[in-house]
Amino acid sequence: MLKFIGHILAVLTLTVLTQLGGIAWLLALAFRRRFIAFVGLYLALSISALWVAPMFGRTPLPCLSGGAFQMQSVMYCALNRQYVVPELQDVVQTFAADMERAHPGTKTQVLDANFPFVTGFPLLPHLSHHDGRKVDLAFYYANDSGYLPSTTRSPIGYFAFEDGPSDCPDATVSLRWDMAGLQGFFPDHVLEPRRMTTALQLLVSDARIGKVFIEPHLKARFNARSDKIRFQGCRAARHDDHIHIQL
Repeated sequence: MLKFIGHILAVLTLTVLTQLGGIAWLLALAFRRRFIAFVGLYLALSISALWVAPMFGRTPLPCLSGGAFQMQSVMYCALNRQYVVPELQDVVQTFAADMERAHPGTKTQVLDANFPFVTGFPLLPHLSHHDGRKVDLAFYYANDSGYLPSTTRSPIGYFAFEDGPSDCPDATVSLRWDMAGLQGFFPDHVLEPRRMTTALQLLVSDARIGKVFIEPHLKARFNARSDKIRFQGCRAARHDDHIHIQL
């Protein structure tokens, strides 16, 4: 019974994290060397998704890109979280190229996007990344020597928050984590103001983008006045560690 429960938990966990991992685990149960079989099956399913997902309206963002944009970590590709609809892929590519043109040497880094299949399938812990029309972008950072390309304060691009005023009340249960215990471990990089200002201007100027989520104190800090730039609300995760865009 405990073994059965363990398999159920493994399937649920792998499905939540990667969408395809639960299927790979179930198939691996038919093999004697289960873990090796799981790794092989998961790789096969993930690689197949690169070609199959476009048939269902989603396309993978390139994981090994040497151009103006890149996935912030190969982890997002390993977990199948780099998929978007073709229109959003073009938005990201255009935005990154425009950023590099405005500030030569700029690298735009992509964080969580969406899973390859099934509209409505949740990409936790996000509340809205379920249709291929949303993607998160990393902030642009600098130190005393200047702009830091391909760099984020956090190893995964999330949870290194920029402190600022908030009207959200303290809540016992909330996705608005402070992660206070982690903040001291992150390097003291600062937001690169020219690139952050340009990024927000470019994003709101693209007619294909419907909303941009960022914390109000950062909207004010970088003088972003567009109504497209919104506060995501007190019940959602903080957006002073990344920029969320959606069609």
